[in-house]
Amino acid sequence: MSQRELPLAGIEVIEFTHMVMGPTVGLVLADLGATVTRIEPPGGDRTRRLLGSGAGYFPMYNRNKGSVVLDLKSEEGLAEARSMCLSADVVIENFRPGTLDRLGLSYEQLKVDNPGLIFCSAKGFLTGPYEHRAALDEVAQMMGGLAYMTGPPGRPLRAGASVIDVTGGMFGAIGILAALERRHRDGEGAYVKCALFETTAFLVGQHMAQKAVTGNAARPMPVRVSAWAIYDVFETANADEQVFVGVVSDSQWQAFCKAFGLDDLLANPDLETNNQRVERRDEFLPHIREMLGAMTREELLAKVEEIGLPYAPIMRPEDMFDDPQLNAGGLLEVTMPDGTRAALPGLPIEFDGERLPLRHDLASLD
Repeated sequence: MSQRELPLAGIEVIEFTHMVMGPTVGLVLADLGATVTRIEPPGGDRTRRLLGSGAGYFPMYNRNKGSVVLDLKSEEGLAEARSMCLSADVVIENFRPGTLDRLGLSYEQLKVDNPGLIFCSAKGFLTGPYEHRAALDEVAQMMGGLAYMTGPPGRPLRAGASVIDVTGGMFGAIGILAALERRHRDGEGAYVKCALFETTAFLVGQHMAQKAVTGNAARPMPVRVSAWAIYDVFETANADEQVFVGVVSDSQWQAFCKAFGLDDLLANPDLETNNQRVERRDEFLPHIREMLGAMTREELLAKVEEIGLPYAPIMRPEDMFDDPQLNAGGLLEVTMPDGTRAALPGLPIEFDGERLPLRHDLASLD
C-alpha cells in the first residue's frame, strides 16, 4: 500500500505525549497514513527508558512517527514548537491539565492563528468535579468498576493490559476523525477530549445496563452467572494446557452433545433451551469437565473445530510471536532500543483487503 493510498495521507499531526494513552491516539493516525511528529524533551521521552511492564510502551505505540527534540523551557524551542503547531492539522497532548496553557500552546491560544486546528487532549477525566485529578490506567480501572468485575469477590484486579489507556486513545482518534470530517464541511477546527475514567465507564456500561434491566447488580466475572450454560475454560489431560469452549445456541448444543456422545443430555426435555440449561448447568457441567479433562488439548481442539464451536487454547502474550494468524500479515517489525528486531501487532484493520504497513521505524534521537 503506497503512501498516497493511505486514508490520512497529507494530514500533519504534532504530538506532545508520553506513556500510552496519548501515543495511542497518534499511533492510530500514523498507521492510517498521517505524518506524525513527536515533540520530545532534551534527552528524549522518559517512556523510552521505562523498565518492567513499561519496557514495551515506547516500541509498541510509536512506530510510523518522527521525533524532534525541543527544549520547551527555552524561547527558541518554544517558538519552534508553536510554529509546528500553527502549520499542523492536529495537535495531541496528554500532560497534566494546564501544562500546555502555561507554554502558550493550548487550543485557545493556537486556534487564533490556526482556526482549522483540531486539538486533542487525552486526560484522566472529562469535564466535571474530577477533571483536575491525576489519573492512570489502573486508577480508572479501580474507580470505574472494571477491576471489581475482573477479579474474584473482594480481590479487585486490573486487566492484564493497558486496556483503558489504549481504548481511551482510540476514542481520541475517533473524535479527531469526526472533527476532520466536520472540518471538510465548515472549515472550522475543534477541541476533542478523551479520558480514562469515562472510557472505563463506557466499557462497564453493559454491567450498569444489566442492573437497570434486572434490578440485580452484576457479579464479578469469575463468579458471574453466565448467559450460556457452557462458556468456560476447561482443563485437559495436559497439565498446563487449557481450552476455552463456548456453546452459545441451541443448535450448537445439539451438535456438541452428538459429537461427544451425550445422548442423555440431548434427550432431556429440561435442557432443550439455553435458559433451561443455564438454570441447570451445575447438574451436568461437572460431568462435562471430567469428560473434556480426559482429552489432550490437541484432541479437544480438533473436536471443537470439527463441530464449529467457538473455542480458544489459552495462550500467553509471547506465544503471539508464532501465531499463524498474526504472522499472515498482522505483525510489523520494528527495531528495539538494543538494536534487535521484533514483530509487534499492527492496527487490526484492513483496507481493500490489505493491512496497514510499517512506513517508518521507531524514531531515534541521534
